[in-house]
Amino acid sequence: MKTENSSSLMRNFLKYQLRSVEKMPTTVWPKATDGSVHVAKSIALAIRQRQQENKHIVLGLATGSSPIQVYRELVRMHKEEDLSFKNVITFNLDEYYPMPPNARQSYVRFMNEHLFDHIDIQKKNIHIPDGTLEMDDVESYCEEYERKIKYFGGIDIQLLGIGRTGHIGFNEPGSWETSVTRMVRLDALTRRDAAKDFDREEDIPYRAITMGIQTIMEARKIFLLGWGQHKAAILQKAVEEEITPNIPSTFLQKHKDVSVHLDYGAAELLTRFEAPWLIGICNWDEDLICKAVTWLSRKVQKPILKLTTEDYAENGLSDLTIEHASAYNINIRIFNRLQHTISGWPGGKPNADDTTRPERKTPSKKRVIIFSPHPDDDVISMGGTFQRLVEQGHEVHVAYQTSGNIAVHDHHARHFLEFCIELMDAEKGDYKELDTRVRQMLKQVITKDTNSVAAQETRLVKGLVRRGEARAGARLCGLEDEQIHFLDMPFYETGRTRKKPLGEKDIQIIVDLMEKIKPHQVYAAGDLADPHGTHATCLDAIFQAYDRVKSKDWAQDAWLWLYRGAWHEWPVHEIEMAVPISPVELLKKRDAIFMHQSQKDRPPFPGNDSREFWQRAEDRNKHLANQYRALGLAEYEAMEAFSRWKFDWQTGEKPAKAKKAAPEPNSKEKKAKAKA
Repeated sequence: MKTENSSSLMRNFLKYQLRSVEKMPTTVWPKATDGSVHVAKSIALAIRQRQQENKHIVLGLATGSSPIQVYRELVRMHKEEDLSFKNVITFNLDEYYPMPPNARQSYVRFMNEHLFDHIDIQKKNIHIPDGTLEMDDVESYCEEYERKIKYFGGIDIQLLGIGRTGHIGFNEPGSWETSVTRMVRLDALTRRDAAKDFDREEDIPYRAITMGIQTIMEARKIFLLGWGQHKAAILQKAVEEEITPNIPSTFLQKHKDVSVHLDYGAAELLTRFEAPWLIGICNWDEDLICKAVTWLSRKVQKPILKLTTEDYAENGLSDLTIEHASAYNINIRIFNRLQHTISGWPGGKPNADDTTRPERKTPSKKRVIIFSPHPDDDVISMGGTFQRLVEQGHEVHVAYQTSGNIAVHDHHARHFLEFCIELMDAEKGDYKELDTRVRQMLKQVITKDTNSVAAQETRLVKGLVRRGEARAGARLCGLEDEQIHFLDMPFYETGRTRKKPLGEKDIQIIVDLMEKIKPHQVYAAGDLADPHGTHATCLDAIFQAYDRVKSKDWAQDAWLWLYRGAWHEWPVHEIEMAVPISPVELLKKRDAIFMHQSQKDRPPFPGNDSREFWQRAEDRNKHLANQYRALGLAEYEAMEAFSRWKFDWQTGEKPAKAKKAAPEPNSKEKKAKAKA
């Protein structure tokens, strides 16, 4: 009984410590799908309870990527579990202004495609702000929107995403707590994030109609959803920092029934994960110790070998030195661990002791597949390592998982189409049928008729543009054409930034290539901060492909290395292989990126970083080298980093490195987080 009481007291103490940091109840899920299903089931339960009472229920709904999987699960429950929406009344948070309801970017169309067209909700019960109003009518319309919400008894459940400015709805920084439904001007960052849904920057609206902070706060229950590493920084502020109009989502801290649902990527900067030793007692394993030591080194700005017992004690890490001998011994251990991650032989060094090296020495010449989600991720993310693998004699294959065809400006497509027309004119051959088709494509590009059948043909041209660029980049790295593979996974081919779910054909394409090559090494994008979600889908396809081939003898030795790309880099404590890049290799990597001319200067989807991709890559590689130097390790011009994904069914592990995979890519860190 005494032990049980002690355990209970410890749990309560840790909960108290967590509440002192996190100011809203926050649940972290292994995957966005898990959290979305939970929220959908909570909504469904509330709907059914009101049905039993013969009452309606009012839902406040959001758009954007965050709630899509919630809507998908609600649709599934409607079709498979007889969940009816006949008693449901909905009010959407916002709409762009001006915006016709049939436009690709309209939230009316979004809601119809993802939810309303697939359920039995009554059309009269759907309310979405009107983006077609005359300016003079907006104010009275917004007042009427508020009156309708009150008429139906207020919002019972409000679903929210969060923008990178911290906005909820379109309540941008500076929004006041008493704000109600109104027209607002969109923040420049919000407009940049919206660029993925619009053909041109000038097409993005400057205004929107949105519910206000007060309207949202009057909801009886609020679910705030956040998925992906690109949301981690703002979610940490929303959950842990003080309430401020500069981060409108912090007002939610005052709500009596709000719950935050995050996946691992979105939660990674919360204190419980970033520095769990500041919250409570930790179960120290090697991964968590490495994280703590590198964190401490950065915090006190000392190399690892100069850290003292006092440094540990003054920064919340005295438990570590008490439990694991002296600071000196810990420093030596972690310094050696990081030193052993550095290798100029990413395919393994022949005829060398590989006990402490990240890769095996045998076979000395490996078969390698580099999977690239988009046609340029290979050279942006691991161009230097790509070159090393080829130069060191390995059989390297690169596989471009998607066509990348929507990420080509119209003027690039027009350039190539006009080239074809002029070439046919110059040749004076019989190209009548081809000439007609090419001219139709050119007309579609010029008129921007994105809804026509010709748009599909134009995407074919854009895909060929990117294919040629990818081929040129891979050739520069030393590959022959037969080692360059274009997979064109079907999930991507929607012609829009929002893709289809991963399908059987997508996975089989990966399986077929792996069966053909039987690799010893596979490199894949583990960069889940990609704001468009393509990287995550492509990685999921690879995981599922591995699961299907795991019974094959060759699969036991097919080690999977994850790189990160233009959006994010591995933190030092998660790196298991750091490949030094010389100044000459860095310039050659830049040249390979330059082969992707359609992505230079200003690519169609630059994300949240205005720098060109080659600049991001070089700055990231140099920054990583500087991080290693600051920790007291050797100084290099630049470095590329990899973390190995370890499947529990693979038997070819080196004993010192054997680990089982967790449900998510950051397996080492997630285990440490779960124990903390």
